[in-house]
Amino acid sequence: MRNQLDKHLPNLLVLPSKSIKSKCEYSKLASKPGKVLIVTQFYPPDYAATGQLIAELASQLSKLGMKISIFTGQPGYAFDKEFAPKREVSEKVAIRRSRTSRLWPLRIRGRAINGLLFCTRVAMHLIKNSRSQNLFLFTSEPPYLSVLGYLAHKCFGIRYICLLYDLYPDVAVALQVVPKKHGLVRFWDWLNRKIWQKATGIIVLSSSMKARVVAKCPEVEEKVNVIPSWADPEAIVPRSKQDNWFARQFELTDRFTVQYSGNLGRCHDLDTILTAAELLQEDSIQFLFIGHGAQLQACQDRVTRLGLKNCRFLPYQDKSVLPYSLTACDLSLVSISPGLEGLVAPSKLYGILASGRPVAAVCESHSYLRSLLEEAQCGAAFDNGDAEGLAHYIRHLADNPEVSRTLGNSGRDYLNAHFTPEIIAKQYCRVLENW
Repeated sequence: MRNQLDKHLPNLLVLPSKSIKSKCEYSKLASKPGKVLIVTQFYPPDYAATGQLIAELASQLSKLGMKISIFTGQPGYAFDKEFAPKREVSEKVAIRRSRTSRLWPLRIRGRAINGLLFCTRVAMHLIKNSRSQNLFLFTSEPPYLSVLGYLAHKCFGIRYICLLYDLYPDVAVALQVVPKKHGLVRFWDWLNRKIWQKATGIIVLSSSMKARVVAKCPEVEEKVNVIPSWADPEAIVPRSKQDNWFARQFELTDRFTVQYSGNLGRCHDLDTILTAAELLQEDSIQFLFIGHGAQLQACQDRVTRLGLKNCRFLPYQDKSVLPYSLTACDLSLVSISPGLEGLVAPSKLYGILASGRPVAAVCESHSYLRSLLEEAQCGAAFDNGDAEGLAHYIRHLADNPEVSRTLGNSGRDYLNAHFTPEIIAKQYCRVLENW
């Protein structure tokens, strides 16, 4: 597998816009509106990043003239509102919500059961509405959702596109939930190949994820499109901590603050970050963790056990608060656990770029994050386990605020050139209209 990845990676480390093939100009796209149903388990008011991104994408596609509808569930992963309207229209996007199970949402088995129940409701919806849409876009939330696209294609001839946020069963194998040679893994890989071969298109979030897909199923290489996530630079703007009510409320203005915001799940290397916090416990530097996830309790227990006074934890923040929470720090962190490069892609990076804050990434040596940070000149990357290197970099930025400002401004400029909602929506539109 590694040899196959090495074979494909050199040709894939390109800017996302170069990986999109199209026969249409944007002006033609607007004149040819299509009816697209996006199917995803998570959607606002759920705080899950995938749902938030789909909501923004649907809005942008609607502005480009496409007729977009959503089939999703009730809030069931990260939420403070237990129920949302069963049917509503928001920014010309029609939203339909089914019931959602909430059995152990932070545990892998619980999420698997909840996902299967959601898939059952999706199947019923597809049977009733398969002929009312031109195209279906299936996200990988839950990861086996696209199986329904394959079955609907076989039964009703529908066209579907797979949007892969995470690559399964590889994530489950990397997290040691199931052995690599388990029969379920072989079956899932076989089924993925069938799904991808029949799909009209495949969208992945990074070049390394495309390499993984192509290594498993070389014949789909031409239909795999790399389209990254994004952030809105008009909604998230740089602001000083002194002028930021969130920073003042949580007393973040007087100390150099390192922030990790988002899912504290198994796919993210929090061990390296916490070890760096331990190395810096005597410095005037604090670490702020905002979010929830499977590793939250273990992180809190470790901080308590070590008696670290420089670490704080806050819950997920509402989307309206993000422009303030993301700018309430001096350095932001992203991380990918060892063995998971190309299987996940942290969407939090793009909000950080919009906030005008420098980035420190903890990842493997071949991660796409490294080439992106180098191209954007907005931060630095560190190997998993290199807590000393990370701690040294944090001290360097704390002692050189002008360097931090320069890196943050460079990252925002790069986002404006490559990762705005308008730019990314046009890339999606090319794929969706090119079927």
